[in-house]
Amino acid sequence: MKILVIGAGNMGLTYAQGMSKSKLLKKKNIMVLDKSAEKLEELNNISHFDAFKELEDCVPKADIIFIAVKPYHAENLFKALKPFTKPGQVIVSIMAGVNIENIKKYSGLNKIVRAMPNLPAQIGKGLTSYVTSEEVSRLEKLTVESLLDTTGKSMEVTSEKLIDASTGISGSGPAYVFYFMQSMMEAALKMGFSKNDSSVLVSQTFTGAIELFNQSNLSPNSWMEKVASKGGTTRAALDSMEDNNVNELIKDAAFAAFNRAVEMGKEH
Repeated sequence: MKILVIGAGNMGLTYAQGMSKSKLLKKKNIMVLDKSAEKLEELNNISHFDAFKELEDCVPKADIIFIAVKPYHAENLFKALKPFTKPGQVIVSIMAGVNIENIKKYSGLNKIVRAMPNLPAQIGKGLTSYVTSEEVSRLEKLTVESLLDTTGKSMEVTSEKLIDASTGISGSGPAYVFYFMQSMMEAALKMGFSKNDSSVLVSQTFTGAIELFNQSNLSPNSWMEKVASKGGTTRAALDSMEDNNVNELIKDAAFAAFNRAVEMGKEH
């Protein structure tokens, strides 16, 4: 089996690097295409990849084609891709907002997997949600899932609407966490901690809280109740968040990302 990754940006290269460790693939069975001369030089220095600049040199050889380019490149890329595709090839798209119907239309292929990864994939802790067209066989789905799992975990969803929704939760979600961390670090600085100590305080707090959550069956609300005693410091903080409607603001932010993913689909 040969894999082609089109686009050697952050996510494209992350998947290529992850898949290079898969037991499903032999060495040099991963091809990566990019138009940037600088990227090609970088790729040529990675022993387990074959780097390409032209579609005609690699597309016909591929069994599965990962598309990891910006959504606004989609239409032109698929039009350029179409003359070199062959029946039976599977396309895995990680382009936000580009739906399966349009990928079929412009690529001429029917076996489509639409996926939404997130940034922690870069360290093997990612979450990729995906949905497939009905033409994708069970074996092909299992193969793609195994490849997606090389960057963390994958989760099949039942509709493209849920791919857009996962954009608002897991796809954009790491930025929400960083936003909260930044706010806490700024508060720590104002309280008199050094920049380094502020970073350690916040990062270890997040790491510890997530580990507690992952190693139990308790809900976040249950953990909050464990930490917050009546009249105590944590209750004061949580009451402040409730008074300022932080819960609804966070949900509004997630829906803003979701709605933007839907809009991008219409644009592209």
